[in-house]
Amino acid sequence: MEKTYWMKQSRQENLIYLVVWGLLFAAPLLSLYVRTISDPGITFDWTEVFIVWRRLAVYLLLFLLHNFLLAPLLVYKRKRILYFSFVTVLLAVFTIYQCNNRPERWNHRDHKPPHMMHHGHHKAPGDFDGGRPLVNSEDTPPPMPDDAPPRKMRHRMPPPVIGEHDLLAIVVLILMFGANLGIKGYFRGRDDRRRLAELERQNLEQQLEYLRYQINPHFFMNTLNNIHALIDVDPAKAQETIVELSKMMRFILYDGDKKGVPLTKEMEFIRTYVKLMKLRYTDKVRITLDLPAEVPDRTVPPLMLISFIENAFKHGVSYQHESFIEVKIVVESESLNFACRNSKADKPNEEKGGVGLANVRKRLDLLFEDHYTLNIKDEPKVYTVELNIPLT
Repeated sequence: MEKTYWMKQSRQENLIYLVVWGLLFAAPLLSLYVRTISDPGITFDWTEVFIVWRRLAVYLLLFLLHNFLLAPLLVYKRKRILYFSFVTVLLAVFTIYQCNNRPERWNHRDHKPPHMMHHGHHKAPGDFDGGRPLVNSEDTPPPMPDDAPPRKMRHRMPPPVIGEHDLLAIVVLILMFGANLGIKGYFRGRDDRRRLAELERQNLEQQLEYLRYQINPHFFMNTLNNIHALIDVDPAKAQETIVELSKMMRFILYDGDKKGVPLTKEMEFIRTYVKLMKLRYTDKVRITLDLPAEVPDRTVPPLMLISFIENAFKHGVSYQHESFIEVKIVVESESLNFACRNSKADKPNEEKGGVGLANVRKRLDLLFEDHYTLNIKDEPKVYTVELNIPLT
């Protein structure tokens, strides 16, 4: 079952809305409190606060409607036409409400506000009428006869269709909707970026795991065949070979899925691999391995270098002619230099499996981005690979 939108919303987003609206509703209280302190003649009147709160309540209601019903149509569902249609209707309803609930406006000819207008009110002595003071009742204007037409009282001015106050309220509402969309879009973008990063991380792990376990299965099959042949010829060496093979299997199973392995383990794995591969070939294949006697306490991605060595055996060994494979590793304080040279066979080994150079490059890009160098020289008779990677 899908979660409700309220559960989907970010806590930080809801906190922003809560703080903003809390400040807006607290503003009239603080304003009136400051005025009562600065002017002792002003008393704290809750009526004034409630009037402001009533206006804010209308905006709050429209905000909640927009935040939970309308904004998701645009931000999450991308239904632009439906969103703008509903917003247009909402603005129209708000405009009608605003025009019908604007403050009362009185004719500018009125000298007194409505609450001072009484039918029985007369000018007191000392009042002026036409520039002449009324000093006694004799100067009081005569009352209107009973049959005289009623005197036209002060009246409301006919309000315009949309006044300046109404336009300001509409603009405030549009800005409020825009701010709501901006905040919601920001958090949606942040969540999308987080999900994308998580998907990329998972995809990276899956790709690396796939690339790690692409070591040629024929290597294990041929090694087992060699062990089988050694059982009758040299049982002791056969036992030693089984031990070496088990070490390699243990490394692949328990360390192959790690981000980094100690450099000593990786060197030992390469040494064992080359040692077992030598069992397959005669003296016509010259295999040299130059590894550092001591290595620093650093880590490297597992099964990275073995890919190039495996390809050298796959494409550089000839059964008809003399061939060679040379592997050299130099470890510096912050980097590792790997070099592999091999002769090119007239008919390369067609065994399937192994890690292609395209996949190796892809793994290097995923792990080191631009912090590595890989140079490959494909000459007519010699194939050379030079790799430099940083150590962690």
